[in-house]
Amino acid sequence: MKLSRKGGKAVAKGDLPSKPCAACGRSFTWRKKWARDWESVKFCSDTCRSRKITPP
Repeated sequence: MKLSRKGGKAVAKGDLPSKPCAACGRSFTWRKKWARDWESVKFCSDTCRSRKITPP
């Protein structure tokens, strides 16, 4: 299924990259706001970021 928008590119959600969350392990998909730093995004939400495990 394609997403449609006037004047924009249509991208299927299944074609977007995804990776597992470092805190909860669930898979989360790419968002446009993460386009610049997708490689450094590790957590799926603010809640998981606040629960992150810090190394000793």
